[in-house]
Amino acid sequence: MTTTFALLIAYSVVLVGTGLWIGRRARANDFFVAGRSLSPGLVFATFLAANIGAGSTVGATGLGWEDGLSAWWRNGSAGLGSLALALWVAPRIWREAKAHDDFTVGDFLERHYGCAMRGLVAVLIWIGTLSILAAQLLGIAAVLQVVAGLSPLAGCLIGSLATTGYFIAGGLLSSAWVNRVQLVVILVGFAVVSVIAIDAAGGWPALAAGAEERLDVLGGSPAAPGWRYLFLLGPAFIVSPGLLQKAFGARDAGAARRGIVWNGLVLLLFACAPAVIGLAARELYPALAHRDLALPTLLSQALHPAVGGLALAAVFSAEVSSADAVLFMLATSGSRDLYRGFVRRDASDADLLRVARQAALVGALCGIGLALVYSSVITALDAFYAILTVTLFVPIVGALYVPGAGGREGLASVLIGVPVLAIVHFATAGHGYGVLSPALAGVLASAVAFAAARRLR
Repeated sequence: MTTTFALLIAYSVVLVGTGLWIGRRARANDFFVAGRSLSPGLVFATFLAANIGAGSTVGATGLGWEDGLSAWWRNGSAGLGSLALALWVAPRIWREAKAHDDFTVGDFLERHYGCAMRGLVAVLIWIGTLSILAAQLLGIAAVLQVVAGLSPLAGCLIGSLATTGYFIAGGLLSSAWVNRVQLVVILVGFAVVSVIAIDAAGGWPALAAGAEERLDVLGGSPAAPGWRYLFLLGPAFIVSPGLLQKAFGARDAGAARRGIVWNGLVLLLFACAPAVIGLAARELYPALAHRDLALPTLLSQALHPAVGGLALAAVFSAEVSSADAVLFMLATSGSRDLYRGFVRRDASDADLLRVARQAALVGALCGIGLALVYSSVITALDAFYAILTVTLFVPIVGALYVPGAGGREGLASVLIGVPVLAIVHFATAGHGYGVLSPALAGVLASAVAFAAARRLR
């Protein structure tokens, strides 16, 4: 066992122990919405830790290795979407959640659109959310493959154990406090690595001497320029159920707004780090077998062992913290939206808490299986973001800003938008038609269906 691997295992034990301690007496209200007690600082920590995951680290660095600085859009789009969430959606939906004691986005959707909408969205979100869990586990497996030579299955199992170990104890309450520890490790680690990676690659002049197109932030591959992520990720980070439910946990609307704004601003800055690290990795390791290996390879081979260990702990933290946000979506949707919504409407809080923990365990096992199917972190994440955006963007924005919107509009938007997404995706092998990506086509179709259903009332 290498020293770095031993440190990662010890770090995982600390995370699990912290989560178990915080969540030892958690009730349903704590598990689902942290007792609606989160300060702006805790909202910031739990949002940012959730938003910096496998796609933001392993995936974005892989894009930087492959396409250059256009990889900034991978995280930059999430930051821009977060600012829109903070300014126009989060305070408004928090007030509704507080007034009606909403625990999940499903509660909000059922009140506006009816029970059928709640069930349909819950099923679609479960399908899509398993993809993002698989992406986080793939990121963890990539780190452990480089550090300890573990197989993808073994790496996914360790990552799953570390995440579920602290999450099932206290849900959002445990996650919010554990995320503080993870966030310090993530931000310090990537700040240090960005500087050292540039120096290891020969300094900025050496990086700038490469192909000019790799230094173009608006560039990227011809089929998928980096800026197209704005249409995929921006809306997804506005309506993600996991993020909205974290906002429900804020102590007031102002705490939700401030914490999410801070998260968005830091994401815009953080977006530079993986792109630059990817450039450096390309200079040092131009013949990697897979782009997802760019970050863990650079951290384990190009840096001093102490610095590399800190950085690998940062990457490990990023994936684990995002995985707990995914388990949060699966657990709360499975228990509140599906179990109480359709199986046992009179379920007690104790029943909800039990089913939520069971749903998290089932989700973790499904995520491991799905991780072995996907070819890369980015492939898994893009599937999730597309389904999430098309399913939720129009219904949530419509419920908040279109007076009197009802079940007909909500169901029409989902039943038209999701098939259009699938048709455009398969017809174009995922590339779309120029600017019109499959996700954007689905959102536009969803909006048209929503407006048509409203007009025909």
